[in-house]
Amino acid sequence: MIDSLAVALGLGAQDPSFWMPLVFMALFYGIVVAGTVLDGFDIGVGCLVLFAPRELRPRMLSLLSPWRDANEFWLFLGMGLFVTAFPNAWGRVMSALYLPMCLLALGVLLRSVSFEMRLRAHKELQERWLTGFAVGSLMTAFAHGLLLAQLVVTYQSRPGYLWFTLFVGCCAVAAYCLLGAAWLIMRVAGELRARAVMWGRRAVRWAAAGAVAVSVVLAFDNPGVFLKWSDGPRWHKIAVLWGAILLSFVSIEMCLQRMINRSYRTTALPFVLTLLIFLAVLGGLGYSFFPYLVLDDVTIWDAAASVGSLRLILSGAIIALPVALIFNIWVYRRMFGLSIPPSPPEYAG
Repeated sequence: MIDSLAVALGLGAQDPSFWMPLVFMALFYGIVVAGTVLDGFDIGVGCLVLFAPRELRPRMLSLLSPWRDANEFWLFLGMGLFVTAFPNAWGRVMSALYLPMCLLALGVLLRSVSFEMRLRAHKELQERWLTGFAVGSLMTAFAHGLLLAQLVVTYQSRPGYLWFTLFVGCCAVAAYCLLGAAWLIMRVAGELRARAVMWGRRAVRWAAAGAVAVSVVLAFDNPGVFLKWSDGPRWHKIAVLWGAILLSFVSIEMCLQRMINRSYRTTALPFVLTLLIFLAVLGGLGYSFFPYLVLDDVTIWDAAASVGSLRLILSGAIIALPVALIFNIWVYRRMFGLSIPPSPPEYAG
């Protein structure tokens, strides 16, 4: 496939102007996947704060404290890489996604400010900052859904597409809530875990509806994507992918139902299955879009910067990315397993 692409572009597979945009597209896609998955449970727990009793909210935010600084890293890295490596697509993409990007920026800013200010505020003001963190999380999750829907429909804004965009935005909130609830089920016990089970059951079917809607509209609204998946022997890829996604959703539903009907030990199964669903959906989207940044319009080679600029960016990435990778492995290695709340301090009397 790579050789045929090089021939179609009139370039050699070893030509830097051919393979360097591919390298940066792979890096950008990896950052998008990492940010969605690793920051996803943070966003999901933040959304669920609005539905939790007041006495449980501080515990939910304390669970996120070890990962907050790491989670802020992905968005800025992805945006920086996209702007520098693909400047010829920046104007086209950002002008079409202006409103969702503004909503995303406001949500991320509100989340970050509220989380830090809550730690420093007087006790009577902490609840307000906690609510601000939850609202920022909802804005961020909803903006992710809007961005995804607009990419799928190639930035069209007719009434039917507008309703689809709003629907996917709501389903994205549900998907992040499912991920956050599954993470809480794995990390805590007691009342908060019981409530997380109920939140997960309410979110799982909306998340499934969003995955189906995105896949159907992407296939039938873009003939090239439909042919890519259905032409020749590729039909089995659809069967395997959708079989895995359907099995994961059903397994999550059954696992959560079992937790309601009987006493059940804390388990990582719903969280792992939800991660697999996110990865499967993102993998399908990546396959559908390649090699375009804007479907049927702008390829990664059309959008890429000059070879000299890409070499400079790659030199910096070779130095920075291993450091970032080691930092994130060190931080996220403790995200699995039951969290033990801190013991109250003892005072000598």
